[in-house]
Amino acid sequence: MLAVLANRTYRHLFAAQVIALIGTGLATVALGLLAWDLAGADAGVVLGTALAIKMVAYVTLAPIASAFADRVPRRAMLVALDLIRATVALALPFVSEVWHIYVLIFLLQAASAGFTPTFQATIPDVLPDEAEYTRALSLSRLAYDLENLLSPMLAAALLTVVSFPVLFGGTVIGFLASAALVMTVTLPSPRPTQPRGIWDRTTRGIRIYLATPRLRGLLALNLAVAAAGAMVIVNTVVLVQARLGLGEEQVALALAAFGGGSMVAALLLPRLLDRMPDRPPMIAGALILVCGTAFGPLVGSLPALMALWLVIGFGYSLTQTPTGRLLRRSAQPEDRPAIFAAQFALSHACWLLTYPLAGRFGAAFGLDATFLIMAGLAALGVASALKLWPAAEPEVLPHEHPDLPEGHPHLWEHGESGHSHAVVIDDLHRQWPSRCA
Repeated sequence: MLAVLANRTYRHLFAAQVIALIGTGLATVALGLLAWDLAGADAGVVLGTALAIKMVAYVTLAPIASAFADRVPRRAMLVALDLIRATVALALPFVSEVWHIYVLIFLLQAASAGFTPTFQATIPDVLPDEAEYTRALSLSRLAYDLENLLSPMLAAALLTVVSFPVLFGGTVIGFLASAALVMTVTLPSPRPTQPRGIWDRTTRGIRIYLATPRLRGLLALNLAVAAAGAMVIVNTVVLVQARLGLGEEQVALALAAFGGGSMVAALLLPRLLDRMPDRPPMIAGALILVCGTAFGPLVGSLPALMALWLVIGFGYSLTQTPTGRLLRRSAQPEDRPAIFAAQFALSHACWLLTYPLAGRFGAAFGLDATFLIMAGLAALGVASALKLWPAAEPEVLPHEHPDLPEGHPHLWEHGESGHSHAVVIDDLHRQWPSRCA
């Protein structure tokens, strides 16, 4: 897996990702302490509102940012967004009102809504070989999981010698280091084949996404992931402290088990995906999420909860990690920023739905009922994916172009009447071939 780091450009981008993630993890801890400092017992309300603001920024702004991604050199765009994030993080220690947090979080996440999809869309251009790209996806998954494990420990160590506002300084350093590393490499910046209006560019990624059967299936799997994941993120503290009567250390252990399960899947996936297409492991991972969430009411001890979270973490990564491969082969290179932005926005729309459901249902109906409700929602996602994403997905699809004039270059290349080739939704293929949809 580590062999992919021999590519200098990818090595620098991966290092930028890791350093920025560590900085973000420090900010997460510091933000919780800042909310407590400003709001006391209402800190949970502040953090919940900040999380909602984050999701709204992701859902609404990612497609807009992608509309400009092909008009600006990628390196310049990524560096500028990193600098914006660093500036916002620099301001966080100086806030004195709760609303200041909301404004700064919106600005920070608005920059991330532009940065993350553009960064993700750049990697397949840097690593055109599919096997290398698959290993890069697993490394990225590991980076996220390690950040979840290591950042809280690093924050705890730092808090023994400094006050929590200093943690935001680590966030600033992380974003600045990320910008510096991006500056050291040359990045490919595909250009669109023709000028497009702002509305066309803003909606293009979502239109391609929803017109592609396997991506419609991916959207359904996003719902399954969000339903199970929301139970872990929202209700772990309630399960550990309210149901089991344990403390904060045990909360950390439970969350670490989830991250550990995800890491195991990320380590196994490269070899697995060398032997099979994306659909089987992704569907299997989603089924694990359904079954794991449905077993939630049976949890009565910390070891049982950790085992359950380990299984759900495994299913989470099994479903999530191949997503980049799926997106890569579903769009032309110039459309990749748009398609990655669409996935970013639509997947976070699922989280925007499931976060409040997991919290509100847990408070209103109890955790046992909420486990079953969220398992049912995840099952709905899996059932929809099975229907929307054909099991038999041939690489080459037969189709016709009655709208193209005789002698068009595309017809010259592939044949005048009916012809077959690998299809993605683009200007020449605005609908999926009906015979294979």
